[in-house]
Amino acid sequence: MKGLKKEDIQQEVFDLYDDYAHNRIDRRKFIENLSLYAVGGLTVGSLLSYISPNYVDSILVPIDDPRLESKTIEYPSPKGGITISGLLSKPADAKAKLPGIVIVHENRGLNPYISDVARRAALEGFITLAPDALSPLGGYPGNDDDGRALQKQRNRDEMLEDFIAAFDYLNNHEDCTGNIGVVGFCFGGWISNMMAVRLPNLGAAVPFYGGQPSAEETAKIKAPLQIHYGELDSRVNEGWPDYKMALEENNIRFEMYMYPNANHGFHNNTTPRYDETAAYLAWSRTIAFFKKHLE
Repeated sequence: MKGLKKEDIQQEVFDLYDDYAHNRIDRRKFIENLSLYAVGGLTVGSLLSYISPNYVDSILVPIDDPRLESKTIEYPSPKGGITISGLLSKPADAKAKLPGIVIVHENRGLNPYISDVARRAALEGFITLAPDALSPLGGYPGNDDDGRALQKQRNRDEMLEDFIAAFDYLNNHEDCTGNIGVVGFCFGGWISNMMAVRLPNLGAAVPFYGGQPSAEETAKIKAPLQIHYGELDSRVNEGWPDYKMALEENNIRFEMYMYPNANHGFHNNTTPRYDETAAYLAWSRTIAFFKKHLE
């Protein structure tokens, strides 16, 4: 619907999309429930179009940006017999080794948004690796619906091992200093938390609206954390009080930011859940945090 704005959409629509995007309801139920909000001139089609990702018009750093050297690489999965592909990016004018960042996607594979985030981070003076956990299944299929369906076929603990292997790949890369952090979104936020649990030599972890480790797992964290949540993301936020308690009880360095009136996925600039003010602030904090702890 031409002229549709974020303020025209009820919060329940964003919550409904969140349920669909995280596989709590199937597409049939999603469309059925979405129709309840197709009133006052709105149609199901216009609502669906508006809340769906728009990758074409949302890329901030072009794939062929001359300021970067970006290429697809492959590395072995710890499971054996499986190869993981990923986007490796670094500044084209780099004269010395760089600190590294593993960029972890959401629950739908390495889509254009996450690849763009990896290039954004590389422009800040890092060598970044954005793996595609869907590699064993053919990789990101070109749309998020099919991507989510594919990712459901993989075990999340096996995917965690594949992202840990990405850390090892950067750690052994000739252009990396060995000072490596991780940033991830949604599913990637959980991966970021769990890499902090698993890797005592991780330099820093920045989970965006990610699921939290258990108290026992949290006690193993050595890396400093910078944690980002959207105020309206009640599903993920309900795990924060226990996580905060475990972090404090174990004297783990952390800082947490709660962004007012922001939804789950507020950093993703391809959907109307995007909150420009919160996203820019969170990203500036992220880069400053990595520069502090990795450089």
